[in-house]
Amino acid sequence: MKRGLLNIFFAVGLPACLLKTGTAMAGDAPTNSIQGSHELTLEQLVNIQVTSVSKKETDLNQSPAAISVITQEDIQRSGATSIPEALRLVPGLDVAQINSSEWAISARGFNSEFADKLLVLVDGRSVYDPAFGGVEWEMQDLVLEDLDRIEVIRGPGATLWGANAVNGVINITTKNARDTQGLLVSTSFGTVEKPATSIRYGGEFATNVFYRVYLQYANNDGFTDSSGNDTPDSKNILHGGARMDWEPDASDRLTLQGDYFQADLAGPALNPSLTPPYAANFYGENFKNGENVLGRWTHDFSASSQLTLQGYYDHEVSRDTETLDAEDIWDLDLQHRFALGDRQDIVWGAGFRYEMDQTHPSFALSFFPQDENNHIASAFVQDDLTVISDRLHLIFGSKFEQDADTGFEVQPSGRLLWTPAENQTFWGAVSRAVRTPSRTDTDVVFNQSVIPPSPPPGSPVPVLVSLRGDPTFHSEEIIAYELGYRWEPNPKLSFDLATFYNVYHDLSIYTAGTPYTVFAPVTYEVVPENASNGGAGNSYGAELSAQWRVTDDWKLMGSYSYLHLRLTPSDAYAGDSPQHQFQLHSYLNLTRTIELNASLYFVSALPDQQVPAYARFDLGVVWRPNKAWEFGVWGQNLFDDQHLEFGSYRTPVLTEIPRSFYGKVTWRF
Repeated sequence: MKRGLLNIFFAVGLPACLLKTGTAMAGDAPTNSIQGSHELTLEQLVNIQVTSVSKKETDLNQSPAAISVITQEDIQRSGATSIPEALRLVPGLDVAQINSSEWAISARGFNSEFADKLLVLVDGRSVYDPAFGGVEWEMQDLVLEDLDRIEVIRGPGATLWGANAVNGVINITTKNARDTQGLLVSTSFGTVEKPATSIRYGGEFATNVFYRVYLQYANNDGFTDSSGNDTPDSKNILHGGARMDWEPDASDRLTLQGDYFQADLAGPALNPSLTPPYAANFYGENFKNGENVLGRWTHDFSASSQLTLQGYYDHEVSRDTETLDAEDIWDLDLQHRFALGDRQDIVWGAGFRYEMDQTHPSFALSFFPQDENNHIASAFVQDDLTVISDRLHLIFGSKFEQDADTGFEVQPSGRLLWTPAENQTFWGAVSRAVRTPSRTDTDVVFNQSVIPPSPPPGSPVPVLVSLRGDPTFHSEEIIAYELGYRWEPNPKLSFDLATFYNVYHDLSIYTAGTPYTVFAPVTYEVVPENASNGGAGNSYGAELSAQWRVTDDWKLMGSYSYLHLRLTPSDAYAGDSPQHQFQLHSYLNLTRTIELNASLYFVSALPDQQVPAYARFDLGVVWRPNKAWEFGVWGQNLFDDQHLEFGSYRTPVLTEIPRSFYGKVTWRF
């Protein structure tokens, strides 16, 4: 099976490469109207500047963490139509589509629709949901052409980023308005993706004052379930916003940006009832809308000293058949970096965050109390100590947080970076991180299902299975041990290996409580399942990736990841993540204006989700006849007409991901 998949993959890429190299003039270099990392050498790619590991610019090759960067080239060549699709490229990241509008994304285990151990930021604004935990990926609907990069840290990042950065951090960064001047219109249409259009215009208000405005609409059809029935889980999202960047002088930079969205999401759900038929699958709609505004000022005192002040406000309202939830977040952060002598580079900061959450109860889902306010004060410090110049660094620090709900948390880490040669890097880390409770841990009453009455020895009345939060629930904890090695044997080939061993304490589990009987409005029995910090466990694994610049016009990238997770008690819920993942990508310039791109993915089975192993193959051709126009045609999931990737906690109905085709036209002026 695997050999057959590889044969298909290379049958597509290799003959085309030979055709190209046979007709190219010596010394020819590929050209492209899109300025991206495909114009860089492999040496420049592995030394690309990243900021997520140390909150300062460092070379990717010399970052003491398991970090991957999705560049604008990767997004363009992968055929991704959304941020979750682009995240499939990251080694060791578990990306699974639940249905047409919902995703499950996590790093190093514990995957679920609301994977709560992964912190996600967009331009420095956290999109982690403090009420439910995790990220609503369907809402992260940005103009992909305006993304600068996506940096993904696998492993704890709590020392700099704070609570909930337990198994990873995803930092999504959009381009400066200076780099998005002019008009861009992009539209796509396919078998699943109905007309999706992005319009963006960038201009200049005055000298060094740049802006852009955008409007984006996406409309996806529903999929089918494993029985072949239509599941109207469609999505319609309208997203708009603006950004302004001002550089009054060489030392100061000011950014002001904001977004607005409204969404209509449909999907299957199980509706429990105390009267016949007691449970029925139905297709409800979830209406969401929200807005945010962010301001950031950066001042450079010198090449080694910088101050950043950032604040934002975020508001979101969600209305569905289960509940109505309104969230408001105010966040203020200050960060300062400076050199102390010749051998120490220190970054420190402080922040304050205020959260308001208002809910309205329903039979299926309610919170007690209905409304809750919370505030978090934080500070962090990290010192990068040069032990041996250009060879050995010791990086240590900690985050300190005072949460009004959970109390005081300390999240330290120590990292060692050793570069015995310019083309080799060893790194190791020991970290502590916590996942703070969401309202679903402390305040929720989720009536999951109703068991119909049955004759003895069953219950003569309906039995309501109800998940209950615990007001005394406290933070989950991880102690993580990591080792990594990067090697660039020559300018055309590089390898990256990351290994880890994680120890978890105080994990969330549900235990059966004492049943009791309710006599109104009808007589029924309640079987409570109570949340507690009774779980523990460990995990270990490895992630290996490689890049090979075969020729100036052909690049191959591949990765393999392994994960083993063991929990106590054995029935503790940890989401579901594949033990094995493999992927291979081919980026090929057939001519100066035509690209052929292919991706092969293999994901092992998810037994708890009843999802068998599957392979996915994507193939796309992109033609750029000039700097203004771009035409692309893509086929996705070409091996199967449809396959399962993940289940939903809302319903036992499993939605399958179909084979799809789409075309895309982009015009830049």
